[in-house]
Amino acid sequence: MMFQEYKSRIHEAEGTQFPSNSYRKIVLQPAYEEAKKHFLKAMVQIHIAHLKMLEEQQLISKEDAQKIGAAISQLDLEFFEKQDYQPQFEDLFFHIEYKLMEIAGDVAGNLHIGRSRNDMGIAIYRMTIREKLLDLMEELVTLRTSLITFALEHVNTIMIGYTHTQQAQPTTFAHYLKAVIDQLTRDYKRMQHAYQTVNRSSMGAAALTTTGFNINRERMQELLAFDGIVENAWDAVAGADYIAETASVVQLAALNLGRTAQDFLQWATQEFNAISLASPYVQISSIMPQKRNPVSIEHTRSLLSSVVGDASTVLQMIHNTPFGDIVDTEDDMQPYIWRAMDRLRGIYKLFGSLVVTMDVNKEKLLERAEKSLANVTQLADTLVLTEKISFRQSHKIVSECVRTLLKNHKDSIDDLTWELVNEKCIELLNKPLNISKDEFYQSLKPAHFVNIRKLPGGPAPATMKKSLLKAKKETYTLCKWIQNKKDAIVQSEKRLQQYLDEWRRR
Repeated sequence: MMFQEYKSRIHEAEGTQFPSNSYRKIVLQPAYEEAKKHFLKAMVQIHIAHLKMLEEQQLISKEDAQKIGAAISQLDLEFFEKQDYQPQFEDLFFHIEYKLMEIAGDVAGNLHIGRSRNDMGIAIYRMTIREKLLDLMEELVTLRTSLITFALEHVNTIMIGYTHTQQAQPTTFAHYLKAVIDQLTRDYKRMQHAYQTVNRSSMGAAALTTTGFNINRERMQELLAFDGIVENAWDAVAGADYIAETASVVQLAALNLGRTAQDFLQWATQEFNAISLASPYVQISSIMPQKRNPVSIEHTRSLLSSVVGDASTVLQMIHNTPFGDIVDTEDDMQPYIWRAMDRLRGIYKLFGSLVVTMDVNKEKLLERAEKSLANVTQLADTLVLTEKISFRQSHKIVSECVRTLLKNHKDSIDDLTWELVNEKCIELLNKPLNISKDEFYQSLKPAHFVNIRKLPGGPAPATMKKSLLKAKKETYTLCKWIQNKKDAIVQSEKRLQQYLDEWRRR
């Protein structure tokens, strides 16, 4: 086939005018579908705010502002939500602009004085992400509250703590859960910082260098409930770190909760027999009658991995892009961060529900702890005090005792006797034990181990309850911050609607 013939076939299949059929299907149509779902409200709000600012700055007359405002009020958003992509309009912005000019005439073209799709698009992205961040943070706080409530029920639930996947020391289930709660609190604070980065206005940057028109950037910030402006116009349209920071925060939050999901999945096995999920969160096997598959935890873990993946996609799409207005950071990328945030929000809801409703096998956990050699740390500590020896000497004595037990295939604390420790003490230090048998065996009890660890951060029930109640009290502050930000957005939307109503009534 000759090259010209091949080229003609491509033109026949793709068309000879913008957009080509493949470009439309792969790029413009999907972007339009996402825009009409996520951007309509923000785009109209920016139109209203920009129109109000132009009127206040006397860049358009009150009469023209009234005509344009009335046209905006006549926009049928439901029509755009249902409308399929139209090739004659490159994107949703041009489709709406065409409709405004159809209603108000050429005067509607003045709505674009002093702005560009560049600064407007970034503002829309930021407004979309800020709302999703607040919703995500709200669900995080709900999960945090559920875990606090659950942990308060388990301050006396003794279990073995693990390091390097091996039995380490006795602790409580509440102690473990409080660590998860504290981690969630840090996730909240990282999201809070990301919000402060996101919630800054790009409006007034125009294409890249601001504009010669005397617009008011600070007024646009105020009208749209932003907390500040991105001062440098180049940075306003080029800087993608607002979304990269959000992606990083969301990715880390998913990684954090994924580690807990992994623990819970292991603890739900018959071998561990530590937790049992409520019926709504398990599935049966099609062939094995005995099965209670903890699929809700499995899906939690796998979906958290998908959140990590979507967030990673965002970072990869930004990687090595030019520092300027570029599509890599725009329509193609935005859906990945939305999906990651929406999915993490759903996971928070699911995880909180399955935790609060699950049963904890307190008896089995206690029995396992009482038999475990994990209690010997306290024996080593106790010998330092009773025998007036160094910790290294004490550690050596206890280590030799454990080594002797394991050599003789004994792995229960019941096999660690006063007589054996006395024998090792004489062997290593040339003197017998001073510790009484009562004090000796008391030091081996997991409840004793837990109860004397009263330092801040320790598992002692009173210490842990105090820590949990403090965390519970902090919940008000966390919720209040979210509510204040949401209220500011709602008040902004109400003011914009009032301006629109005033133009319509003139």
